[in-house]
Amino acid sequence: MIIPDKLKIGDTIGVVAPSNPIVGENIDEIMRAKEIVEKDGFRIKFSKNLFSNTNEYSASAKEKAEDINEMFADKEVKMIWCAKGGNNSNSTFEYLDYELIKNNPKIVCGYSDITSLTNMITQKTGLVTFSGTNFKTIQTSETKIRI
Repeated sequence: MIIPDKLKIGDTIGVVAPSNPIVGENIDEIMRAKEIVEKDGFRIKFSKNLFSNTNEYSASAKEKAEDINEMFADKEVKMIWCAKGGNNSNSTFEYLDYELIKNNPKIVCGYSDITSLTNMITQKTGLVTFSGTNFKTIQTSETKIRI
């Protein structure tokens, strides 16, 4: 079992969208969530394809997997937080670099459709992942979120 390092104030959190696209009001929700998390002292880095909607229902499986792989490879990123749930994060499985993930353990968090992704990562690498609120949901809370 691989346990990722604890997140510290000042760390960078990478945001990816392995399920449904970030479109319409979701864009505003993501930007509000970013403001809240940054006020708590963390830095936010959006993945290259976070706002992509290549297939008219989401980014392509390869684009989503590329974003996940890039976040694991990025030494600056200490946590990968999934933007929202939805459908089809399982389409990324064949494109994920499990060796890269195993050699660069980080906190991975999300729920709903993201659970299939976090379960697969744990199964293939032994990395402990977390079932918790998705990134965009932060802006819906009236209480201060502690990471």
